[in-house]
Amino acid sequence: MAGMTRRTGKSKEETLIEMSEAGSPSGEENNGYHSTLDSGSQHDDAKSSSSLCSECSGTVSKSSSHSSVLVCDQCEKEHTEPVQHLSSLAGIWRKRTLFLKYRSRVDKQQQSKDSVYFRDGKRRIDFVLSYVEDKDDRKQERRKLYEANMQKAGLELELEDKSESEDGKTFFLKIHAPWEVLATYADVLKIKVPFKVNDIPENREIPVGWLFTPLRLPDHVMHPDPDYFTSSFDSNKHDFFLIEDKETFFPNSTRNRIVYYILSRCPYNKEDRLNKDKRGIKRLLNNGTYTSAFPLHDCRYWVKSRDPNCESERYSLYRYWARFFRFYKEQPLNLVRKYYGEKIGIYFAWLGFYTEMLFYAAVVGLICFIYGVATYDNTVWTKEICDKDIGGEIVMCPLCDKKCGFWKLNSTCNSTWQSHLFDNTATVFFAIFMGIWVTLFLEFWKRRQARLGYEWDLVDFEEEQQRLQLRPEYETKCTSRRLNRVTQEMEPYFPVTSKCARLCLSGATVLFWISLIIASIIGVIAYRLAVFAALASVMKDSPTNKLELVGSLITPQLATSVTASCINFVIIMLLNFLYERVAIWITDMEVPKTHVEYENKLTVKMFLFQFVNYYSSCFYVAFFKGKFVGYPGKYTYMFHISNLRNEECDPGGCLIELTTQLVIVMTGKQVWGNIQEALLPWLKNWWSSRNARSHPESLYSRWEQDYDLQNFSQFGLFYEYLEMVIQFGFITLFVASFPLAPLLALMNNILEVRVDAWKLTTQFRRPVAAKAHSIGAWDEILNLIAVFSVVTNAFIVAFTSDMIPRLVYFYAYHPGTELTMQGYVNNSLSVFKISQISTESTPDPGENPAWFNSSVITTCRYRDYRYPPGHEHEYSHTMQFWHILAAKMAFIIIMEHVVFVVKFFVAWLIPDVPSDVQARVKRERYLVQEYLHNYEVDKLKKQLNQKGEEGQCICPEIAATVKHEVLSECLT
Repeated sequence: MAGMTRRTGKSKEETLIEMSEAGSPSGEENNGYHSTLDSGSQHDDAKSSSSLCSECSGTVSKSSSHSSVLVCDQCEKEHTEPVQHLSSLAGIWRKRTLFLKYRSRVDKQQQSKDSVYFRDGKRRIDFVLSYVEDKDDRKQERRKLYEANMQKAGLELELEDKSESEDGKTFFLKIHAPWEVLATYADVLKIKVPFKVNDIPENREIPVGWLFTPLRLPDHVMHPDPDYFTSSFDSNKHDFFLIEDKETFFPNSTRNRIVYYILSRCPYNKEDRLNKDKRGIKRLLNNGTYTSAFPLHDCRYWVKSRDPNCESERYSLYRYWARFFRFYKEQPLNLVRKYYGEKIGIYFAWLGFYTEMLFYAAVVGLICFIYGVATYDNTVWTKEICDKDIGGEIVMCPLCDKKCGFWKLNSTCNSTWQSHLFDNTATVFFAIFMGIWVTLFLEFWKRRQARLGYEWDLVDFEEEQQRLQLRPEYETKCTSRRLNRVTQEMEPYFPVTSKCARLCLSGATVLFWISLIIASIIGVIAYRLAVFAALASVMKDSPTNKLELVGSLITPQLATSVTASCINFVIIMLLNFLYERVAIWITDMEVPKTHVEYENKLTVKMFLFQFVNYYSSCFYVAFFKGKFVGYPGKYTYMFHISNLRNEECDPGGCLIELTTQLVIVMTGKQVWGNIQEALLPWLKNWWSSRNARSHPESLYSRWEQDYDLQNFSQFGLFYEYLEMVIQFGFITLFVASFPLAPLLALMNNILEVRVDAWKLTTQFRRPVAAKAHSIGAWDEILNLIAVFSVVTNAFIVAFTSDMIPRLVYFYAYHPGTELTMQGYVNNSLSVFKISQISTESTPDPGENPAWFNSSVITTCRYRDYRYPPGHEHEYSHTMQFWHILAAKMAFIIIMEHVVFVVKFFVAWLIPDVPSDVQARVKRERYLVQEYLHNYEVDKLKKQLNQKGEEGQCICPEIAATVKHEVLSECLT
C-alpha cells in the first residue's frame, strides 16, 4: 500500500510556544483527512525539550559524547551558559513572529527548492492538488475519503503544509505514480512503447536543402528521442520492451495523463455507499473541495533546472520555440508532443502547416492587388467617372428620401479608384486560384497528418479507442443500465425519451441565439439607413474636405459603412462572449457519452453560431445590399417603413463596402484575440505573483510557481481551433472582394504561432496530456467551408462586382466596330424624370447643392438597366439587363464546375497517405507480429526446460495479482 507523508511545517519554537500557551502536549492538528506522519516529524515532536538555543532558537539537548555539554541540534553549537526556557518565551513571541516566518522559508529552501521530486529526491511529482483549509466539515471529509481512495489505487501522496506556502493558507498535495501503477494503466489505455530501434533508413532529402539551413533548429531539439518501432504495452511482458530505467521509461506527459485518468474516476465516498455521482477530481474542483489540479512544469522557462535528473524541456521550448524572434524557425513539434502530448502537438502542426500554405495564397493575392494599382490609369470607366466633362456633367438621383440632394457622379471618383484596386480582371483569376488552393491545402494536410500519425504512434489510435472511454459525467448521470450485445456486459444507458427532450431544448436554444444574431444584424441595417440620411444632410457642404490627406476620401457612404462595421463588431464580440457559456451549458445538459462526442457536439454548436455571428454582416453587404432598392419612382422600403429606404450601392459598386466590412471584422477579431490570449494572462499572472517576486527564487517552490499561473482549461485548444477556422472562412468565403486577406492572415498567424507557444510555455500551467490522431471535427468543417467558398466567390464576382456587366458591354454593347469600354458609364446608368419623383422622396428645401437648377436640370441618373421616360416600356428592365443576368448565371455555373472538377481531380490525384509511410506502417506491423511470436516461443521454451528439469507439472504461468485497485470505466 502506498503511503502518504505530511510535513507539519512548524519549527520547534512554534511547537514549544503552542505548548506554553495552550497547556497541552504538541501534536498534529486535525485537518479532516487521513494521513500518516513522517517518522522524523513524530520523533522531533515527541522529544521536544524545554531549552532553546540563544542564537538560532533551536532545541538544546545533552551531547551524546559528553553528558555535561549542551549542543544545539540546529547550529550544532556547544553551550556552557544558561539557555532560554519556556518561562521566558511568552514575552519574546511577538518580537519573533517575523523571524519565524522567514525561518520557515529557509527550511523550505533547504528541502523543496525548485524541485519536481518528493522530499526523498527520488519519487517524481506527477500531479499536484491544492486546497485552502476551511471550517467546512464536508470538504474535509471528501478530501479524507478521496485521498484514501487514491492510495488504494496505488498512488503515493505527500503533503506540503500551509505554513510552507507563500500565502500561508494553501496546502499542496503532491502525487506520485509508482511503476506498478504506470504499468497497469499503460496496459489498460493501450499506450504504445518502444520494443526495437527503427531500422528503416530515412530518405527525405530536400533539393537545395542548404537554402533552408537558417530555418533549422538543432537536431537534439527537433528529435529529442530516437526513432523506435512501438507496440501497445503489456504489463505481463516487461522484458519484451526496451526498458532501461523504469523511472524514465514513460515520458512525463504519459505519466500525468495516467494520473489524471485515475483522478477523474476516483470516488470520494465510502465503499458501503453506492453513490456513483461522488467521483472524479472535476466535481471536487467544482464544489471547492480542491482549488486546483495540475501537473508540474519541469523547470522555470528562462533557466535550466539545477537538478541533473530534470530534462528542462520547458526551457528548451521557450528558447527555441516560444519567442517571437524565432518566427522564421521551424517548430520543434516532436518536443512539443513529448512535453504537452499529441493533442496539443497536432494543433501546432496544423497551425504551422496552415501558415506555410498561406504564404503562397498571400503572394498571389499581393500580385493581384499590385495589378489593380498598376492598371488604374488604363481603365476607361474610372477616367470617365473622374472626368469633369463626363462624370462632372452627370446628375445622379438622391440616395435617400428628404435629407439627400442631387449630386454629380464625379464626386465618387475616390471610391471608384478604391473599388478598382479589388474589382478588376485579376479578381476572377484569384477566386479560381483560391478554390484550387484550399483543395491543395486540405489534401496536403491529410498527408502531413498521416506522417505525424506514424511518427507519433497514432496509426492504430482511431476513434474506437476514444469512443471506448466514457466520460465520467455520463457514467454518474446514467441511472439505467442495459446489456451490451457485443460485450455481453451491463453498461450505462440513457433513456431515449430523456435524450430527445434534452436535444430539443438544446436545438431550441441554438435557434434562439441565431435569431438574436439576425435581429442584431437587422438593427445594424436600420442604423445604416437612418444614419446615412443624417450624414448626407450634414456633409452636403463637404466640411471634411478641409481635412488634409483624408478629407476628400470621407463620404457619407464610407462614414456609414465604417461606423456600422464597428458597431457590428462590438455586437459580435458581446454575443460571442455570452453564447460561449450557453453552448457549454447546453452541451453539458445533453450528457454526451464519450469525450469525442462531447467535443464534436460543442464544436458544431459553437461554429454554427460563430458562422452566423461573424459572416452574416458580410453576406448582407455581398448579396443583399443594393439588390432590392427599386427605382426613383418606386423605391422599396425596409418593413414598409417610409423613412427606411433600402440601401443603394455606391456608383463604384458594393464590393468596396464588402472589403471595408471584411477588413474591420477580420482585423478587429485578430487584434482583440491576441490581446485576450497574451495580455490578459500576463496581467493576471503578474498580479497573482506580485508578492512572490520580492523573494529569492530558491524560496519559491515549483508547485507554487505553477499554482500562480493561469489554468489551461479543457476548452483552451478548442478556442484556438475556432479562431483559426473563423479566419479560414474569411480568407476563403469572401476572398474575391479582398485579395490581401491571405496576407493579413499570414502576418497574424506568424504572430499567432509564437503567441500561442509563449503563453502555453510561460503563462499557463502545464496542461494534462491527451492523445488525438487528427484535428477532429474541424477537418469536416474545413471541407464544408472549402466547398461553400467556391459558391460564395462565384456569386461575389457575378453579383457584387461589376465584372460581368463590363464584359457584356465590352463584347455585345460597345459602340462602333472596335472593342472598347468607352461609354460604359453612361450605358450603365438609367434616366429618370425629376418631375415624376414622389413628394415623399423629393429633397427638402436647402438640401440640394448650389449648382442645382430645377428649371435647367430635368432628369437624373441611377444605377440600373431600365427604359427611359417616354418609352413604351417606361422604367421596365431593358434587354441588356436580362443578357447580363444570363451571363451572371452562366458564369456561376461554369466557374463552379471548373473549380469543382479541378478540386476532385486534385483530391483523387494526391493520396492521403504517403507511400513511404504506408511501407513503414506495414513494416512495423510485421515486426510486431514476428517479435511477439518469437518472444512467446522463447518464453515457452524456457518454461518447458525449467519445469522439465525440476520434474514439475507444466502449467500455464499465472500472472501476479495486482495489489492496487484498478479504476476503469465501462467499455462498450
